Amino acid sequence: MAQLADKQGHAAEDRSRIERELLAGRAAQAAGNAGRARVCARRAAGLGIKAWFQRPGAARGEAGGWDGDALAQLKRLPAEPGVPAPVRAAAARLTTKVDVEHKVPFAADPLEDAERIIRFAAL
Repeated sequence: MAQLADKQGHAAEDRSRIERELLAGRAAQAAGNAGRARVCARRAAGLGIKAWFQRPGAARGEAGGWDGDALAQLKRLPAEPGVPAPVRAAAARLTTKVDVEHKVPFAADPLEDAERIIRFAAL
């Protein structure tokens, strides 16, 4: 019983951290700081992916969950079977390097990409 409560508490903490990152990202966008918004989007998506891999019974990744930073999580996700193409594309956009002018070669909103990944992770 204590383990179930601990897992539920951990899931609630993950959702809270994800929400904080998304809120910080939206604030950064509103302030015109696209780079900060992208960092927050990657962190939020990475938290969602990590939780997805760590769910009980998940036969994914190494020992049912992946360690590592958000960028590592985003790079590994597309290789997993069952990940839909739009989620793979969102992960690819979030891992695309910016050019020397700090721009990306597409107009997608990084926070929308993060939200797509988080919805897939079903948190």
